[in-house]
Amino acid sequence: MDTDQPFADGPADDRPSDGASPADGASPAETAQHTAARTEELTEEVGPKPRPRLAGIVYNPVKVDLAQLKAAVSAAEQAGDYRPSLWFETTEDDPGVSMAREAVDAGVSVVLAAGGDGTVRAVSEGLRGADVALGLLPQGTGNLLARNLELTLDNLEESVSTAFAGRDRPVDLGVARYSLADGSQVEKAFVVMAGLGLDAQMIANTDEDLKKKAGWLAYVKAIGLSLKGGRRIKLRFTLDDHRPRVARVHTLLVGNCGSLPGNVLLLPDAAVDDGILDIVALRPDGLVGWLNIWGKILIENGILRRTEVGRQLTGGEQGSREIRALRYLRGERLRVQLQEAEEFELDGDTVGQIREVTIRVEPSALRVRVPD
Repeated sequence: MDTDQPFADGPADDRPSDGASPADGASPAETAQHTAARTEELTEEVGPKPRPRLAGIVYNPVKVDLAQLKAAVSAAEQAGDYRPSLWFETTEDDPGVSMAREAVDAGVSVVLAAGGDGTVRAVSEGLRGADVALGLLPQGTGNLLARNLELTLDNLEESVSTAFAGRDRPVDLGVARYSLADGSQVEKAFVVMAGLGLDAQMIANTDEDLKKKAGWLAYVKAIGLSLKGGRRIKLRFTLDDHRPRVARVHTLLVGNCGSLPGNVLLLPDAAVDDGILDIVALRPDGLVGWLNIWGKILIENGILRRTEVGRQLTGGEQGSREIRALRYLRGERLRVQLQEAEEFELDGDTVGQIREVTIRVEPSALRVRVPD
């Protein structure tokens, strides 16, 4: 086994908004009118779908305008020839897993997740192994899966119509099985990213009340708190069938998607449907190391690699500038053993401190409704 071996070299962007949703300042009746028209249009484009024509709505009551949502759903039901939908409200103890499973047991063909990244992750976990599509109604701060699929983020009518009458796109699921500090074993699915180190510490330090008021700006304060206590974590990792290695990192992220809010392309080679996990280790040495990391992520990944000219300037997909502080890996299965218990997060929600985790990909395990 190599000692303190750095991560080896590994071998999506925000879609422009379609403008303010008609629901902004509109009455529920106007929302219904817009939704019905768009659902009929999509139904004609995609074509009729087999029965059962029944949808389930899993919604976070804190995130949604229920009157507007019910108006839009009712209109889509009528325009798309659906029976009255089944409604499930999430709770603090269950953000949507059991609700999604209950909807599947009731015979729905699609489950709409109305909430933030936590709701989407929970509903996706509830749909794991079921032949039921996921409809995204972005309502939270990040909406990362919708961003990576280039879906509309701020148009309720478009989101509801797509959920009822769009086409199904297969995407991968990440599955993390981890050991908590007390020794108990937990397995959960995720659709965007899993993280250890500074990333998870930042989420644990985030003020939820400030996040509700200031959105992603709340993470600025959390980053400061995390950096003050920041340190390298020592871990042993095994990728697929390769030999185990030891590394010290500030942050380890395992992604099914590559883009973050603010047009930040963290994992430039990640794709939601390639059957591969993209892994990045951040291991900067002081301020210069952090500047190198953000220069590569924001300028090279975020700007240059998004255009043909930019890729030529950086030497193409395989010739991008390498920096020691930022190392990439790719694989189907990653096992991580930690020297000490560390914070762990899935799709932006901390799950507590863990001692060990195995993360694997389940290719095409989820179907997401997208516009035709």
